[in-house]
Amino acid sequence: MAAMSALRLDIAEKRYPAQAGAPAREIFHEFRLDVDDGAFVVLLGASGLGKTTLLNIVAGLDRDFRGAVRFDEDGKAPRIAYAFQNPRLLPWRTVLENVALVLPAGEEGRRRALDMLGEVGLAELADAYPERLSLGQQRRVALARAFIIEPDLLLMDEPFVSLDEAGAARLRALLRRLLERCPATVLFVTHDSAEAVELASRIVVLEGAPARLARDLPVALTAEEREGEAGHELRRALGGK
Repeated sequence: MAAMSALRLDIAEKRYPAQAGAPAREIFHEFRLDVDDGAFVVLLGASGLGKTTLLNIVAGLDRDFRGAVRFDEDGKAPRIAYAFQNPRLLPWRTVLENVALVLPAGEEGRRRALDMLGEVGLAELADAYPERLSLGQQRRVALARAFIIEPDLLLMDEPFVSLDEAGAARLRALLRRLLERCPATVLFVTHDSAEAVELASRIVVLEGAPARLARDLPVALTAEEREGEAGHELRRALGGK
């Protein structure tokens, strides 16, 4: 089982440079976020606030900022998996090859990839190419690829966007099952308050420019309470329905 990861994010300054006639813009200024080991933290806010930028900074994909990202007390780098808005599957590789891509080559990696495809309900499509899959199936492959490495820290950037509500609900249920099997610290970006309430152990609401932590809400509700009046009240408090 993976060792779940705690995270401390300190951003003294992050700017987008001027381009195409638009002026330079400060996205974060003296921004701090601490994430406890094993937490499911949802970053909730409008588009363009910098939520994806935060994930990219944590993942090490964006190093153009002043500040620091620290993991655990000893600073040891965790295994990080990243589920993007786009599934980002390689079209010239089969479903099985896309999942096994992040593993060492060989029969053991192939077996593990097949097992994971079974976990997400796609074992029968192992030899298919991504173009044959629906968007929901492609997103299942992306989840399989994320969990195959047994991540300590899972970054998710609106991973269920563009799906109808029934399809998104099935994938949220799948995500919960996968986390029961392979616990991880999760940083999850969305602009959907209902999705936040359904999944989060903590909801961080971002507002403004530069973005600030406007609200920080622990969510200590059972699955039944999230579906009931307590969940409805929390969604209304977050500006949802």
